[in-house]
Amino acid sequence: MRVLILGGTSGIGLALARHYLQQGDTVAVCGRDLARLPADLPPQLQAYALDIADPQALAEMFARFAAPGLDLVVVAAGFYFNTRRHPLDAATTLRMLRTNASGLNHAFERAAEKMLAQRAGHLVAVASVAGLLHDYPGASLYSATKRNVLSVCATYRLALQPFGIAVTAIVPGYIDTEKLRALNGGDARHKPFLLSEAQAVARITQAIRKRQAVCVFPWQMRWLVAVLNRLPRWVLALRG
Repeated sequence: MRVLILGGTSGIGLALARHYLQQGDTVAVCGRDLARLPADLPPQLQAYALDIADPQALAEMFARFAAPGLDLVVVAAGFYFNTRRHPLDAATTLRMLRTNASGLNHAFERAAEKMLAQRAGHLVAVASVAGLLHDYPGASLYSATKRNVLSVCATYRLALQPFGIAVTAIVPGYIDTEKLRALNGGDARHKPFLLSEAQAVARITQAIRKRQAVCVFPWQMRWLVAVLNRLPRWVLALRG
């Protein structure tokens, strides 16, 4: 299987790359900074320095890696900014939109072109339980972009299903990645229902294997979001 992971130089994207490499698959990862890749990765891993926000670079990379065929594309790239602590400026807003919104669209479009030609394949995008929260006054742009991920996946799923191409939206809660720890002073153990990378990889790869439409985990986070969505909008606005 030929696997391409956008946002695969760290975190859950890199953990997925390791999993598929161990299975003997042909794997490529893309990221803005290849220096982040650890030194212990197998030499057969292909790596591309790429910003998902650059549509021309995306097109060139797909032309190179996908030429022999493309079985699985995972878009794990994402940009988070804590708007509770810092106000969004224009540059940061554009970066979030280009990474979380238009970048995903461009990647799915290029992958769909290849998969439609071969009439097979699987598209996967990593969203967040933040995307399950209903919109409310003061809601974050990050949550809005993750709702967009779910919408994009639903659109592509409807469009590509007649051609035998699956689309899966991965909707995780908190995963104990290096990035999450950095955002929380080096320790994320206080986060509710925190999962290890290994637990997350097992759940994600199971969903991909079963070609699930949407995979929300852990179940406790799904329940918590459902409760929050039943609260009056003004209560959620106070939380933000």
